[in-house]
Amino acid sequence: MLIMEHFFTKGKCIKDFKRIFFFLLLLCVISFICPDQDYYSLLGISREATSREIRQAFKKLALKLHPDKNQNDPEAHENFLKINRAYEVLKDEDLRKKYDKYGEKGLEDHQQGGRYESWHYYRYDFGIYDDDPEIITLDRGEFDAAVNSGELWFINFYSPRCSHCHDLAPTWREFAKEMDGLIRIGAVNCGDNRMLCRLKGINSYPSLYVFKTGMNPAKYYGDRSKESLMSFAMQFVTSTVTELWAGNFVNTVETAFASGVGWLITFCSDGGDCLTSWTRLKLAGMLEGLVNVGWMDCATQGELCDNLDISSSTTAYYPPGATLTHKERGGVLFLNSLDAREIYLEVMQHLPDFEMIPAATLKDHVAHHRWLIFFLFGESGKSNDHDFKKLSSLLKAEHIQVGRFDCLTAPNVCNDLYVYQPCAVVFKGRGLDDYEIHHGKKILYDILAFAKESVNSHVITLGPQNFPGKEKEPWLVDFFAPWCPPCRALLPELRKASKQLYGQLKFGTLDCTVHEGICNMHNIRAYPTTVVFNQSDTHEYEGHHSAEQILEFIEDLMNPSVVSLTPETFSELVKKRKNSDIWMVDFYAPWCGPCQALMPEWKRMARLLNGIISVGSVDCQKYFFLCQQENVQGYPEIKLFPQKSVSSQQHYSYNGWHRDAYSLKRWALGYLPRASLDLTPQSFTDKVLNGKDHWVVDFYAPWCGPCQNFALEFEILARTVKGKVKAGKVDCQAYGQTCQSAGIQAYPTVKFYPYQGTKKNAFGEHIDSQDVKVIADLLLDKIEDIKNKRKKASRSKDEL
Repeated sequence: MLIMEHFFTKGKCIKDFKRIFFFLLLLCVISFICPDQDYYSLLGISREATSREIRQAFKKLALKLHPDKNQNDPEAHENFLKINRAYEVLKDEDLRKKYDKYGEKGLEDHQQGGRYESWHYYRYDFGIYDDDPEIITLDRGEFDAAVNSGELWFINFYSPRCSHCHDLAPTWREFAKEMDGLIRIGAVNCGDNRMLCRLKGINSYPSLYVFKTGMNPAKYYGDRSKESLMSFAMQFVTSTVTELWAGNFVNTVETAFASGVGWLITFCSDGGDCLTSWTRLKLAGMLEGLVNVGWMDCATQGELCDNLDISSSTTAYYPPGATLTHKERGGVLFLNSLDAREIYLEVMQHLPDFEMIPAATLKDHVAHHRWLIFFLFGESGKSNDHDFKKLSSLLKAEHIQVGRFDCLTAPNVCNDLYVYQPCAVVFKGRGLDDYEIHHGKKILYDILAFAKESVNSHVITLGPQNFPGKEKEPWLVDFFAPWCPPCRALLPELRKASKQLYGQLKFGTLDCTVHEGICNMHNIRAYPTTVVFNQSDTHEYEGHHSAEQILEFIEDLMNPSVVSLTPETFSELVKKRKNSDIWMVDFYAPWCGPCQALMPEWKRMARLLNGIISVGSVDCQKYFFLCQQENVQGYPEIKLFPQKSVSSQQHYSYNGWHRDAYSLKRWALGYLPRASLDLTPQSFTDKVLNGKDHWVVDFYAPWCGPCQNFALEFEILARTVKGKVKAGKVDCQAYGQTCQSAGIQAYPTVKFYPYQGTKKNAFGEHIDSQDVKVIADLLLDKIEDIKNKRKKASRSKDEL
C-alpha cells in the first residue's frame, strides 16, 4: 500500500503508472523464464507414467544425485530434496491429482520435511521387486482388479525397511519363476501403499496371502522356504492332469472334442525325454478351460502308442475333431520343446480366435446379451495377446460372450461409438448405447476385472450425442484422459459407487483427448475432474479416489453438512448462538488453491461432527466486509466459536499443520465440555453396578496410545447416547483392582452394563468395537430389546 501511495502522489499518476506497468511486466517475464521445475520433468518421466515407472525413474536419479555420492557439491542436498519431493507427491494418487490441478499451491497442506534415506537404502532396499518380470508389483489402483479377476494370486505385502522382507526376496523370486503360469505372483510395497495395507489389515512384514475370487484370503504362516511356499500354494490350484490308457483314451478324448475342447497329451516312453509331472501340471493350469492336459505311459500302453504312431517320448496337441489313429494325423500338432512356456505359446497360437462380428449383426448381438468386444483396425483381424483367448472361459460364469469387430470394415459404427484406436468395449446387454470402453492396462487380469465390474455397474461412455444436457435426472460425469494413471485408478471406484446410487444418479465418463471441445466448454483444466450436473447446477468433486468418499460427496449434496453462511445468517446462527451451541467456520476464497484442497476434508469433518458441532463456511470474495470485520488475515482461516456457557473466549483459531478431516475433528472436540464421568472404585460400584441406569464404560490406561486416540471418540459416543445410557471412564493405572475385577486384559476395553432390575455383574458385556456408530447402534438395540422383554413380561403377569 505504501508503494502505491508513493507512485500515485500529486501529478505523477500517469508517469508512475507506466513504471508500475513495466515493473510488473518484468516480474512476469522473470517468473516465465525461471519457473519452478515441473515434478515430471525433474524425474524425467511423462505425465502418463505408472507407479512402477515413477519408482524406477526416482531410484535411477537417487543413485546418481544422492549427497553421499556427491560430497563435494554444496548444492547436492537441495537438488536431492527437489527430486525426493517430486517422488513423494507423484507416487501418491491424491497428491498427484492435486498437483496436476493446482500445481504446488494445492500441496501447501502436505509439505514434507527435508528428510531422505542413505544411498545404501536406495541401492539395496528401495522397490525390491520392480525389476522382476515374474513378480507383478501392484499399487492401490491395480490391487482390486488383480484379486477380483478370477485368477489365483499369491501376494507378498512387504516394507522396504523390513530386514525379513529382504531375506525373503531371493526365495520369492525363485518361487515366482517356479510357479510362472500356474499362479500369479504379486508384491505390494506397503511403504508406498500404506492405505491399501491398512485396509487389508496388514500389520507385520512380510505378510503373504493367497487371493481367489469367491474365497476368503488365506494367510501363509509356514517357514519361508521355496518348498513350503509351493506346498501351500498348490492347495489352491484346481488344475489336474489326466492319466490316459487304453480303457479310457478314446471315450475321454472324444467327449472333450464333442464339447469343443482339445487335448495336450505327453507320451512317455523309454526313448527320449518326457515332460516332468510338474511341467504337465503347470501346463494344465496355464491352459485351464481351453485345453485338457493328459499323459500316457507308453511302457504299459505300448499297443495304444503304436496305434497312434508314437515311437518315442513326445508331446502332441489334438484339436477338437483331430483323427486319433496313426494312419492320418489330420490337425495334430507335435511339440518338441520341454519348456512349459514355449509349449503354451505354440498351443495358444493354434487355438481359434474369437468370433468376428459383422457390422450388419452387431446391433442384434448386443441387444440382449452381454459382450466383451475387441475393436480392431485391420491387423489381420487377430488379437495380439494369446492370453486373451482365456477370456471366454473365465467370463462364462458372468454370461459374457467375447468377440471381435474390424473398424476398417465399418468405420461409421466405430465413429458412432467414439472408438478411434484398438480397444476392448463392454456392452451390457441393453443395446448399442449402454457400453463402456476399457482404458486400463492391456493385460488379462485387468481386462477380466473390467468386464466383470462393467457389466454389473451403471457407468457408460459419453460423447456429444449422449452428453447430459439440462435433463431432469442428475448425472455424475468423470472428465478424464486415458494416459492419466489417477484417472484409470478412479474408474473402478466410479463403478462401485454407481451400483450404490442406481436410480438416484446416472454415471458417465468423457474422454477429453477425444472430446476436447466439450471439456473446454466445461473449463476442464486437470484430470480427472468429476462433476455432478443437476439441471442448471454443477458441483465439482474434490475428494479422494474411493467409492466411499464419492458416496459421501453425493450424500452431502442431498443433505449438506456445511452451512453456507451469509452476513445475516452468520450473525443469527454464530454470533447470537445459544449458550450450548458450538460452531466451526471456514473463511475461504474460491480462487485459493489450499481452500479448494480443504473443502472435501471440511465437508467430511462436518459429517463426522454431525449433531455435536455445527459447521459453516463463509465466501470471503462474496462477503469481503464480513471477513474483514472478523479480522480474517489469510485463506483458509478456520475459527471455532465455543459454548458461551463454558468459555468467555470469542473464538479459537486453528493453527495446526494438518488440515485433514480427522486432525480438524480432534482439535474441535478438545473444546467440548466432558459428557462422560471419571469413575473411582466407589462410584463404579455405587453408580454402575448398583445403580438403576444403563452404563457404557471405557477402561483405559493413560500411557496407552490407542486409548488416547479413542478418548475423543468415546466423548462423541457419550453425547450420542446421552439420556439413554450414561458414560463413564476408569483409569486402570490408578484403579488396577477395579479393572482386574471387571476382567480387563487389554486397553482400551469398552463394556456395557445394562440395568435389568437386579445388581449388575462386574464383568459386564464386552463390546468388540471402537467405532462410535457401531457401538451406539449396538447399545440402542440392546436397550430396545430390554424394553421389549419388560413389556412382554408385564403382559404375561397381567394375564396371570
